[in-house]
Amino acid sequence: MASSSSSRGPICAASGWSKNQNKLFERALAVYDKDTPDRWHNVARFIGGGTSADEAKRHYDRLLQDVQTIESGRIQIPNYRSSDDATAGQANQFR
Repeated sequence: MASSSSSRGPICAASGWSKNQNKLFERALAVYDKDTPDRWHNVARFIGGGTSADEAKRHYDRLLQDVQTIESGRIQIPNYRSSDDATAGQANQFR
């Protein structure tokens, strides 16, 4: 995933949001659940930086679509090596 920098920190090319904004978004979702009145206004205010309620809701909707795409099997999950595998590979390289 390509990224660039802004005054808000590194920007994720896919969403246009910084890593910090995404972390704040995650925290806001934990604080303001689906039953919270004016949820998206509260989430946007929690994120700050001029984020609008509509922008926060669109970001959420895109994430839901991504999860649905992954769960439907339309995107293959990468086979990541565990940290144990990586450590073993590094040790073998020096033998």
